[in-house]
Amino acid sequence: MKIRTAKTRILILKAEGFGAAKLPLSRIEASTIRIFCLAAFIFFASGYAAGQEEKDDYISSYAENWQDLKLWYRQPAQQWTEALPIGNGRLGAMVFGGTEQERLQFNEDTLWTGQPHEYHHKGASKYLPRVRKLLFEGKQGEAEALAMEHMMSVPLRQERYQPFGDLVLQFPGHNKISQYSRQLDIDTGLAQVYYRNDGIAYNREVFASFPDQVIVVHLSCETDGQLTFMATLRSPHTDAKTRKAGENMLAMQGQLRGYTDKQKQQRKSVLKFASLLQGTTEGGSIEADDDGLHISNANSATLVLAAATSYKNFKDVSGNPEKICRRTIEAAAGKSYDELRKAHVADHRRLFRRVQLDLGTTKAITQTTDERIKNFATQNDPQLAELYFQFGRYLLIASSRPGSQPANLQGIWNDQLEPPWESKWTTNINTEMNYWPAEVANLSECHEPLFDMLDEVAESGRKTAKAHYDCRGWVLHHNTDLWRGTAPINASNHGIWVTGGAWLCRHLWEHYLFGGDEKFLKNRAYPLMKGAATFFVDFLIEDPNTGWLISGPSNSPEQGGLVMGPTMDHQIIRDLFSNCIEASEILGVDKKFRQKLIELQSQIAPNQIGRLGQLQEWLEDKDNPDNRHRHVSHLFGLHPGKEITRYGTPELFAAARRSLELRGDGGTGWSKAWKVNFWARLQDGDHAYKMLASLIAESTLPNMFDNHPPFQIDGNFGGTAGIAEMLLQSHTGELHILPALPSAWPNGYIKGLCARGGFEVEIYWKDGEVDKAVIYSKLGGKCRIRSATPIKLVGQEFKTIEPGVIEFDTRVGGTYVITTER
Repeated sequence: MKIRTAKTRILILKAEGFGAAKLPLSRIEASTIRIFCLAAFIFFASGYAAGQEEKDDYISSYAENWQDLKLWYRQPAQQWTEALPIGNGRLGAMVFGGTEQERLQFNEDTLWTGQPHEYHHKGASKYLPRVRKLLFEGKQGEAEALAMEHMMSVPLRQERYQPFGDLVLQFPGHNKISQYSRQLDIDTGLAQVYYRNDGIAYNREVFASFPDQVIVVHLSCETDGQLTFMATLRSPHTDAKTRKAGENMLAMQGQLRGYTDKQKQQRKSVLKFASLLQGTTEGGSIEADDDGLHISNANSATLVLAAATSYKNFKDVSGNPEKICRRTIEAAAGKSYDELRKAHVADHRRLFRRVQLDLGTTKAITQTTDERIKNFATQNDPQLAELYFQFGRYLLIASSRPGSQPANLQGIWNDQLEPPWESKWTTNINTEMNYWPAEVANLSECHEPLFDMLDEVAESGRKTAKAHYDCRGWVLHHNTDLWRGTAPINASNHGIWVTGGAWLCRHLWEHYLFGGDEKFLKNRAYPLMKGAATFFVDFLIEDPNTGWLISGPSNSPEQGGLVMGPTMDHQIIRDLFSNCIEASEILGVDKKFRQKLIELQSQIAPNQIGRLGQLQEWLEDKDNPDNRHRHVSHLFGLHPGKEITRYGTPELFAAARRSLELRGDGGTGWSKAWKVNFWARLQDGDHAYKMLASLIAESTLPNMFDNHPPFQIDGNFGGTAGIAEMLLQSHTGELHILPALPSAWPNGYIKGLCARGGFEVEIYWKDGEVDKAVIYSKLGGKCRIRSATPIKLVGQEFKTIEPGVIEFDTRVGGTYVITTER
């Protein structure tokens, strides 16, 4: 069944709950709402939502859970952090949902200030011995001053991610509003607005299509001929101009201007940018002029927006953005709105519906999303935790797709010319955290843009390694930008941190561990990992006091200043060496290099337990018990690393816990998200949940964006990864089922989580204990399962290693059922 009329669309939206603002929702039982919405959803999904005759492989028997995955509000957004995000990896927009005026603030992921540029400081390496000598002598201030003058990036700061523009829709006379509702359905990737104006119902749908590489806006009303509005394009960039660009089409184009940064160093911005907006109507008329598109007396209208820049790669900005936009618009122009929508929803659900989560039901679902966030700490709302988990997956799909830039500090969404921290890629935690959910949450393809960036920073990082340290291999410090800067920026007391690239290499290795793609390991991952490891073969230096090999100059992000031998560096370097050693064994290559890494790894300064029972953050036992800093960098070995585990290194495990207790439960959004993961690895589900509750209730904005403050997207991704970590862990070579299940979630299920070794897992639990698990093996091989509840394998031989731990053989494509021994 295909639905084509504006009137019928309005009826569907009313059935889904739009326009129900007058209902006393607080008196309606949640179960009644779920049944009602499920009926509407089945009708909606069978027809207009997908327009499909065929069965969607990803629709499960738990279809009602998809219906609950909506952010909804009773009023338009007033602030940017109340607007709703859509994205296709390359294009993103924030939907405000206004009635007299709608604003869609949009971004394109390659619109940055600056130009192709090499940031390394030629001749910096000759100062390295002097800086090290000063640090060994305890003269930190002199070392920082010398490094600041001679070893920093040129220029000192990197470039800024930029807003592209606004699509503004003006609706004259839409000021007699009733029954207003706006929502973001993260199962379909559709932002929707419904209201009545002077008794007539209007609906708006907005999405960013990955298949068609456009942003689409569809407007309709229940009464024929009553849709009249004007669509304009605006930009915060003063060089941007709009003009009529053809029948029913508006163009905006411009070029970024140069500017002088805070260090008074003149820099140029060379990127050209362009966008095209095309409109079509059902009934009525449409006319284009240099000011905008004028739609009059229509039944419905569809706007298609394309945007591009002249960026080709970090060394080439010779592209023709308007030509790219015209090609994109022409390809989309031959499709109806229903066809564009159907392709978008199918593409989005192909990724999104791989994972289902049910943590229980709540009456709080009748509240608006912003109300639920405020109340989360004081009311039982497991469905909001479920929504938060899936919202993180939604954001990764929306901000990181094959061919796009990786998700930056704000994903893909930014409305400021001078965004916080330039909205770059900060690689001392934030960029890495963005991709923690990629593999475990079944979004492996979304990891690819990060690998593309690594290919490029390795190229520029080789020049930085040589210029700054006279080392082979490649290095990345704690930030990079569109131009792939790799030199230390901002200030020597925190900018000189040499393990950003090494940490990112863990993502290459994890991608292999989860997917088992040996071709990827051979041709892409291992060469990058080897290059990063080669840098540290040259960079490590013997500590004159202990004889250990140490890293330095560096720092423990982001505190303590410039030092020699921070614990986090050593954990990351050992992790990189271990992964390179194992990869070379798998591939059967580089035996001599492998032996060198084994030799050096054993000489790196080990983790140490200090006077407070804590894991030392530095080479010296100088941790301050009153330190509450948001960075807990020296616990990398606990998470995301794997060298500190409960069963493998119990003393270090206890020391890591002590460090976390001393540091406290405070912090900014992303810091709380990391602590969710830490406490999950410590197998303390209730403390992990405590941190999750704090993250949601205290560090989440009305539109569910993470709040640093200001907005940073890393906390969303870290929170999603933390929930997954509470339910499944596989970093120790075994699948640990429900390792940190909190008492707040006594019953539930999750389906579609992925584990290292090529396993996909489905878990059901009851009364706080595992009831059943289903393991799908993609690669074959042995599978070891750990559970706090004694378990058995159904219908096949297995070996009991110890109570709660079993092991069995799997075949490629095999499915295995685990149950309790009750």
